[in-house]
Amino acid sequence: MEFLAQWLDVDFMARFAPMYVKAAGVTITIAFWGILFSLIVGFLCATVQYYRIPILKQMVSVYIELSRNTPLLVQLFFLYFGLPKVGIVWSAEVCAIVGLTFLGGSYMAEAFRSGLESVEKIQMESAISLGFSPWQAMREIIFPQALAVSIPALCANVIFLIKETSVVSGIALADLMYVAKDLIGIYYQTDEALLMLVLAYLVLLLPISILATLLERRLRYAGFGH
Repeated sequence: MEFLAQWLDVDFMARFAPMYVKAAGVTITIAFWGILFSLIVGFLCATVQYYRIPILKQMVSVYIELSRNTPLLVQLFFLYFGLPKVGIVWSAEVCAIVGLTFLGGSYMAEAFRSGLESVEKIQMESAISLGFSPWQAMREIIFPQALAVSIPALCANVIFLIKETSVVSGIALADLMYVAKDLIGIYYQTDEALLMLVLAYLVLLLPISILATLLERRLRYAGFGH
């Protein structure tokens, strides 16, 4: 502790720690909704690809390429600064969630798609021959197996999207990155501000990483994995 006190301004860190806690709430809120909608969009896109639905499959392919090959910050600028030019005005929070969903949906779609394609087609055919509808077969047989295969990629995407929230400070949202940059700009306490930023993200991401590992093992032990 004495070494840290010599290197860092502990009083400064204690004084501004509540700001990081509040900013973490903003980050968590944006990440939660962005990830939730990303999972929904990703699953729908993967289902379209799995069933090879005409026209929609091509539209999904275009969306995935557009989403994955444009930076999130550019997408946010388009939503926050570009849409008002045509009369569409969204709050910074809505823009952040929509932007995160647009980016994350494509990554989640690829994760779900790889999981679905890992399940042999004959299982769907066998389920239908036994009287299952395509939706029942997907829900009861295909999806549980695909999910177990997709869990590592999905969890990696969740962590990726939480880290990507750091760019929402570019549209004036007071997230963790915004607070850190603000404190550095005002007080020039770079080491302290960045250390608190790193610790804040570590507190957010480490439990998710641990839970993801446990979930993956549980699904595999339950017999859903390959």
